[in-house]
Amino acid sequence: MTNSSHEYPADLDADFRLTIDASDSGKRLDAVLAAHVDALSRNRIQSLIKAGDVTVGGAKIVEPKFRVNEGNAVVLILPEPEDPEPLGEDIPISVVYEDEHLIVVDKPAGLVVHPGAGNWTGTLVNALIHHCGDSLSGIGGVRRPGIVHRIDKDTSGLLVVAKSDQAHQGLAAQFADHGRTGPLERAYAALVWGAPSNLKGTIDANLARSQTNRQKMAVVKTSGRHAVTHWQVKDRFGPADEPALASLMECRLETGRTHQIRVHMAHFGHPLIGDGDYGSGFKTKINRLEEPLKSVVGSFDRQALHAGLLAFEHPANGKTLRFESPYPADFANLLSALQIF
Repeated sequence: MTNSSHEYPADLDADFRLTIDASDSGKRLDAVLAAHVDALSRNRIQSLIKAGDVTVGGAKIVEPKFRVNEGNAVVLILPEPEDPEPLGEDIPISVVYEDEHLIVVDKPAGLVVHPGAGNWTGTLVNALIHHCGDSLSGIGGVRRPGIVHRIDKDTSGLLVVAKSDQAHQGLAAQFADHGRTGPLERAYAALVWGAPSNLKGTIDANLARSQTNRQKMAVVKTSGRHAVTHWQVKDRFGPADEPALASLMECRLETGRTHQIRVHMAHFGHPLIGDGDYGSGFKTKINRLEEPLKSVVGSFDRQALHAGLLAFEHPANGKTLRFESPYPADFANLLSALQIF
């Protein structure tokens, strides 16, 4: 397969050949290839060069910074994607949308997204490897799904995953931009204790690992990572003549930090119902509730957080995709119990 200097490869499972013209003469090898092979990231191309998968004029080049000259024949050999380290597992998943580039799933609460310490199997990644099979064209040379964002194990809702390097690059760029210049949207429904006096607002508070518990995050005054959550009260629950017992809020992320909504809402004084890590101080409040609300709230064993809205630009065709997920049964049951309180 031979391409002119400004054509893109039609089949990235084979090899890519390029003859350097005047416009690329004198440039770095990795930069030239990155400009012409848009389905691979520059980092991935650099790895391929270092692995000896690129020749210039028939000679193997292992330095990404090698300067090419007009007339050089460049050949990039693409190795077959390696099998993933995690194994595919036949775990049921709810697929909202899928094509050759990406897949959108509605993750249930209780399912870990990515294998890690204590959760090497039974994750969404294991499920996707089984479900997608050979349609995974390889992320960074490995036949695995490309995770561009995550939601906590006990948070339910929508998640988009890349199936190719090209999709991974495009989606990762959008999530890094946090929707500032594109159509990316992420909105979460949260049931929290109490209710703010205002109907909407913004929490701008840096987050870092807790100094007392490294498994948790905490708001910090200095250092940490910038974190911004926009919130809006959708409904308040409780007797009209008393302070609100709880409220339904919509939270939109301007940044995507670990446990961001959970930590921000707790810092704000309105932790999520069921959040044992950041709202444990409100457990005694459950005992003061009347039945049947007491039983419903007491048996809700996860943070009441649902990723109900996800929108983004398709990385291959540029179309805006928008998905909404209904409340899962446990969240809907808790909401109903609060509404009739």
